[in-house]
Amino acid sequence: MVTAYILIQTEVGKAAQVAKEIAEIKGVQQAEDVTGPYDVIVRAEARNVDDLGKLVVARVQAVDGITRTLTCPVVHL
Repeated sequence: MVTAYILIQTEVGKAAQVAKEIAEIKGVQQAEDVTGPYDVIVRAEARNVDDLGKLVVARVQAVDGITRTLTCPVVHL
């Protein structure tokens, strides 16, 4: 399994709604609206890197109100 944190910037005033919608997507473990340079931080899991990419591009980025995402896969050193 591949786990990643997805850092999301949203349109002004959309963070709570974006986090709520993303939390319902299969593969998303947690979605929180936060303060700072990003508005929402998501923890997601997929079978492999390809499935993770599909999750981010096809499902997460399709949520209305998102302006930018940054995906950070977890590595085990």
